Amino acid sequence: MKPVPPGAAPWVVYIVEGAGGALYTGITTSLERRFREHTTGARGARFFRLGAPRAVRYVEPAPDRSTASKREAAIKRLTRSAKLALIAGADARPRARRTAGT
Repeated sequence: MKPVPPGAAPWVVYIVEGAGGALYTGITTSLERRFREHTTGARGARFFRLGAPRAVRYVEPAPDRSTASKREAAIKRLTRSAKLALIAGADARPRARRTAGT
């Protein structure tokens, strides 16, 4: 994956858990804004008209819209169990340790 150039809007692919455990996959340059849109219904996906989003379960950065769209399409083709494994794998990744002064 290419690094995001300075000053460019970083794209992310995300999975949100909805009511009843349903999983929604999308892309955005602002995850906070997009989640708020899904929650309030203003410009949110039709997917959430049946039940509000609960939580962002997975986030993956992308260097540009094209890469994000292709990854979104690939994730949407996965089975539910494969999506859950992707989420579980992301949860199991070691986190970078914070050091003093950072």
